[in-house]
Amino acid sequence: MLRIAMLGFAHVHANGYARHVVQHPEAEIVAIWDDDEARGQTAAAQFQAPWDKDLDRVLGNLQVDAVVINAPTSQHPWLMKAAAAHGKHIFTEKALTITTAEADEVVKAVKKSGVKFMISLPNRTRPEILFMKQVLDKGWLGRITLMRARVAHSAALDHWFSGGSAWFADAVLAGGGALFDLGCHTVDVMRWFLGKPKSIVAKIQNLSGVYPIDDNSAAVVEFESGALGILDTAWVHRAGPNPIEVYGTEGAMGRNTGPDAGVWLTSTQLQPEGMAGWIRPAKLPDALPLPMDQWISAILHDTPMTITIEDGWNLTQLLEGMYKAAASGREVAF
Repeated sequence: MLRIAMLGFAHVHANGYARHVVQHPEAEIVAIWDDDEARGQTAAAQFQAPWDKDLDRVLGNLQVDAVVINAPTSQHPWLMKAAAAHGKHIFTEKALTITTAEADEVVKAVKKSGVKFMISLPNRTRPEILFMKQVLDKGWLGRITLMRARVAHSAALDHWFSGGSAWFADAVLAGGGALFDLGCHTVDVMRWFLGKPKSIVAKIQNLSGVYPIDDNSAAVVEFESGALGILDTAWVHRAGPNPIEVYGTEGAMGRNTGPDAGVWLTSTQLQPEGMAGWIRPAKLPDALPLPMDQWISAILHDTPMTITIEDGWNLTQLLEGMYKAAASGREVAF
């Protein structure tokens, strides 16, 4: 059994990760740390594991093999470095860190320690995203010219954050608002699809005024390949799809959500195979194991993981660049 300490229950997904551990046949929660005693005691009662306010004591416990981090993003650097120093395997909620300077330190500490590391980027395990990556890898769209991705929900409109989750609206603790939290999903997929960024321009707004942090944004990234990426993210989205679209010199593809959900593709590269026009694939790749399942298996059975700490660094780099571009009103080069 993999013996896990939960480090923090601040994130809205913390209970979900804890339930995932409890339900996993090869893992168990043996300790809980949280700098908020009330939050820690509540989690301890719910998951039947002792809470301890002393992080060093938790990490020094020989009965702890690994940690799952759901603390505010500002706490990630020192929590991860401390866990690595104690030789504890690390699973963390995204983003990796707020700044690339912090991310550099975490990457160095993790690699030096040799622990297994996983950041939760579940889009990389989903059939439709895996299909789109396969299309790009096979070159069916030719040279990629543009990608557009939207992710949005109604968090600001419906006042989602309060009490223990109020830190989501504190830029010092969270790093940013809608773009930094929710935008991680599409920013990561775009970076995975299009490669290294060259420069970026961005507009980041507080549109609703519900929280003192960004809730609406749009950014344009130029990649080293020449492709352009358009990202829009919002907490002020009452209705509508969250599509991903990719265009190239030989075709186009996309993933739709909402009433027209599904994956679509057209490509001149498929015409010699007798496949012309718009295609909606009937069979997509199988989903990969979820990030936490990959991580647990890698620790216990040395199986491969498909998400790396470098992916987390890449995500932080792009997010940081967007906020710098918006704050300066200028293009930021990488």
